[in-house]
Amino acid sequence: MTKYAVVIHEEPEGGFWAEVPALPGCYSQGESIEELLDNISEAITLVLEV
Repeated sequence: MTKYAVVIHEEPEGGFWAEVPALPGCYSQGESIEELLDNISEAITLVLEV
């Protein structure tokens, strides 16, 4: 399984968003870190399928 670095940003209004620098266009968001990590994992999978 390949591992990718994920850069997490906190939104001032609440919640988080993340990007994967090695996969251009791979972003996701979530209300909590746990939700964000689930969402970005799914986003990585979808980007790699394309």
